Amino acid sequence: MTTAKAKNNGGLIWVLSVVLLGLVAFLYLGPDLFTLGIARGTLPAINGVINALTTVVLIMAWRAIMAKQVELHKKLMLLAVGLSALFLVLYVTQHSSFESAVYGGSVRGVYLFILLTHIVLAAAIVPLVLITLNRALSSRFDKHRKIAKVTLPLWLYVSITGVVVYLMMMDYY
Repeated sequence: MTTAKAKNNGGLIWVLSVVLLGLVAFLYLGPDLFTLGIARGTLPAINGVINALTTVVLIMAWRAIMAKQVELHKKLMLLAVGLSALFLVLYVTQHSSFESAVYGGSVRGVYLFILLTHIVLAAAIVPLVLITLNRALSSRFDKHRKIAKVTLPLWLYVSITGVVVYLMMMDYY
């Protein structure tokens, strides 16, 4: 694709980023519109399932591209992006509407290590995913492949540790 097309995708990334930040700010600062009647442990359970589904979809997408099934890979990666966006909305809603649970298990050091690496990499993965997606949509596949080799394992780590954190916290919801 042309450079102009790549710039259009870059603009889309900025628009999506601003919209996403606005949504996050609204969910943190706005009224608790989304939790009426929802039990405290419901959103963490849903988020655990979304993280597990994201993990499965990412593995399927990686297998598809290894088998040179480009269209299937594209659809699966867009699904993974959608699942991650849904997760983010529900996660912010959960943490803006309910008091956070505190882990009190016997492996607190392990839990804190997993949680800390999960949080740091979750923040890092957002721009990595958007850049990787932009390069694919701009048909800059050489650059897409290069960054995807970093993005995929980090994204998998984030989605897997999201499930692990949820499982470790189940008793506290």
